[in-house]
Amino acid sequence: MKNAERHRTHRIGWLRAGVLGANDGIVSTASLIVGVAAAEASRNSVLVAGLAGLVAGAMSMAAGEYVSVSSQSDTEAADLAREREELATDAKFEHEELAAIYAARGLDAELADKVATQLMAKDALGAHARDELGITDSLSARPVQAAFASAGSFTMGAFLPMLLVFIVPISNLVWVVSGSSLFFLASLGAVSARVGGAPVLKSIARVTFWGALAMALTAGVGAMFGAKL
Repeated sequence: MKNAERHRTHRIGWLRAGVLGANDGIVSTASLIVGVAAAEASRNSVLVAGLAGLVAGAMSMAAGEYVSVSSQSDTEAADLAREREELATDAKFEHEELAAIYAARGLDAELADKVATQLMAKDALGAHARDELGITDSLSARPVQAAFASAGSFTMGAFLPMLLVFIVPISNLVWVVSGSSLFFLASLGAVSARVGGAPVLKSIARVTFWGALAMALTAGVGAMFGAKL
């Protein structure tokens, strides 16, 4: 017997939230540090700004993910409730609807009817949720999981540029944090691509480009307005 195929769709929920959180943690915190440091602020000011950004960002990510994924979860629940009611009040139409879906996918009418009959006999709501609504266990919304994954990964991502503030001379902070953060982003892109089965180089290029742009713009703003204060 062959080994079961290994797919990655079950990782989509936590992988998306985790990568988003870590990426945002690195980019936003590094950009904040670079911007404040470029304004010729003291190490203390840079640390306070970075720490405030870390805490605010982690909470924002958790709240944002929870609210957005909860909205998706509410929509799924409403669709399932409606489908459950339709199955109870008009099972014949729901059977025809499911058979039509299978026929549209390539089955002949007789086989589509048999498949719909057998699947509805076993789990009618599950069959309609999967094939009509596109709701599956691996892709269903999980608000709490998304919130914790985003907040935790944001904190870990933000900690990396924050650590550099303690060990790098303030005069070199802008360049060291910028270069190191691009390396962190490239590493994140490579790891997430490997876990998700995506092209590694494409993922690295995507995250490093936007990270570099964010830090460059923030450094420019810090240097411009810091020199005038």
